[in-house]
Amino acid sequence: MNEYRDEWKTLLDQLNQRTRAAESMGGADKIKKQHEKGRLNVRERIVGLCDNNSFNEYGALAGGNHPGDKETLPGDGLVGGTARIDGRSFVIIAEDFTVKGGSIGHPNAAKRTRLVRLALEQRVPLVLMLDGAGERAGNQTERYPNSPNDLQLVADLKGLVPVVTLVLGISAGHGALTGMFADLIIMAQGSALFSAGPPLVKAALGIDATPEEIGGAIMHTRTSGVAHNLGKTEQDCFAMARYFLSLLPPRAGDALPECRDHPMAAKRKVEALMDIIPPQVNQTYDMREVLQELADSQSLFELQPDYGRSIITAMARIGGTPCMLIANQPCVQAGAITRECAEKASHFIEVADNFGLPLINLLDNPGVMPGPAAEQSGVLKAAGHMFHMQRRYRGKKIVVTLRKAFGFGSSVMGMNPWDNQLISLALPCVNLGGIPAIGGAEAARASKDEADNLRGIQSGAWVPADAMAFDKVIAPCDLRNELIEALLL
Repeated sequence: MNEYRDEWKTLLDQLNQRTRAAESMGGADKIKKQHEKGRLNVRERIVGLCDNNSFNEYGALAGGNHPGDKETLPGDGLVGGTARIDGRSFVIIAEDFTVKGGSIGHPNAAKRTRLVRLALEQRVPLVLMLDGAGERAGNQTERYPNSPNDLQLVADLKGLVPVVTLVLGISAGHGALTGMFADLIIMAQGSALFSAGPPLVKAALGIDATPEEIGGAIMHTRTSGVAHNLGKTEQDCFAMARYFLSLLPPRAGDALPECRDHPMAAKRKVEALMDIIPPQVNQTYDMREVLQELADSQSLFELQPDYGRSIITAMARIGGTPCMLIANQPCVQAGAITRECAEKASHFIEVADNFGLPLINLLDNPGVMPGPAAEQSGVLKAAGHMFHMQRRYRGKKIVVTLRKAFGFGSSVMGMNPWDNQLISLALPCVNLGGIPAIGGAEAARASKDEADNLRGIQSGAWVPADAMAFDKVIAPCDLRNELIEALLL
C-alpha cells in the first residue's frame, strides 16, 4: 500500500521547495528596498485588496525552470490568480518589482495571457496591479514556441466585465498600455505611468526627465486625464477599487447589487437643497453639496475629481440602487462644458451603459465653453463625443435641470426632449435657451424689446413645462424621493 510514498515524498518536497522559492519574490534585500520606498511587496498588496484567504495563485512556478539552465526567476516577476472581493470572484494580475524590476519575460507574458483569457472566458472582473519596467530586454535573445499577447484580450474585455487598474509604482511600456483599457485607473501618490521611461526619453529626444515629470500621478490625474483617481496610500487605492467594484455587477447584463432595504436607502425630504441652490442663475454653489444630499448616506464616490472640474462624475447609491451621476459644477467656470470635462463624462457614461447603471444627469451650465483657447483645445469634438455617448446610452436615464441649461450644453447633458429619458425633472427656477440670456440677444442682434422678451421666455419652468419639455416641475426638497420613485420602474 505504501510502496509509492517515498517517490511521492521526493516529488512533494520538490514542489514545496519550488513553491517557497516563488513566494520569496526577489529575496529579502529586494523586499527591504521596496519597503524603504514606502511601497508594499506584491503579495502584501494582494492581501490588502482581497478577502482574507481567498487568493488562489496560478502560474507560481512559471520562471522557475528556465530552459538552458539560465537564471530562475520567482514567478518571472508576476503574481496572479483568482480571489474574492466582498465574496465575489475576480482575476488579479500583479507585477512584482522585486524580480527584474517587474519586467515581462516570456513566462510572465504567457501567465498574463492565461489570466486575462480566464477573466474573458469566465466573465469575471479583472484587477491589474502595475509596478514594472515593461518588456524585458533579454527577450530578443530567446525563442519560445508562441508569443501570447494579453493586450488584445484586455481590449476584448472592455465592456464585458469591470476592469480596474492600480498603478502602485513605476509602470512603463507594455504593462502601462495594458492598464489603459480599465474602467477605473487609480494611481498611488508617488507612482508613475508612461509608455517610455527616462532612459528612452533621453535617447530619443535628448531630454533629461524624472519619472514624475514624464508620468507622475498628480500630472496624470490633474493634467493629462490618463488616470482617474489618486490615492494617498496604497491602502487608499485598495479601498477605492473595492468600493467601485461593489457598485457594479460582476459582468455586463447581470443585475445591479442593490440594497433597497438598507436604512440609508429610505425616502426622505431634502429641505437643505433650498439652502444650497440659489434660484438666481448668476449666483454660485457647490454641486458636491447637492450630491451629498441626494445620495444615500456615505455612499458618494467621486470619479476623476481633479480633472475636468466643471463637471462632477460620481457613483452613489440612491434608494439603495447604484447610479452614475453626471453633474455640472457651477462653482468651476460656471459649469461650462470644456474638452476635459466632456472627455471625463463620456468615459463614465460609457461605463454606466456597459454595466446597466442608471444615469442621472444634473444640469446647471451656461453651454459649451466659448473662446479661442477652448476651440483650440478641441472642445467641439469632445462635446460631440459626449453627446454621442448620451445618445448611445440605453439604461435608465434621469435628467434633472436645476437652474440654467443653454445651447449644446443642455444636449450633451441628455436634456433633449424624448431622448430615452426615464423621467425629466426641473426646479421652478430653471433658465433655458438655445443661447445664454446674457449676451445671447446681443449675439443674435435682437432689438431691446426682442431681448426683453427672450429673457422673459428663458426665465422659469412654466413655458417649457407647457410644451412638455419636462415631465415634472418639482420642489427641491422632493428631488431625492422623485429619483427613488423613478428608479423603481
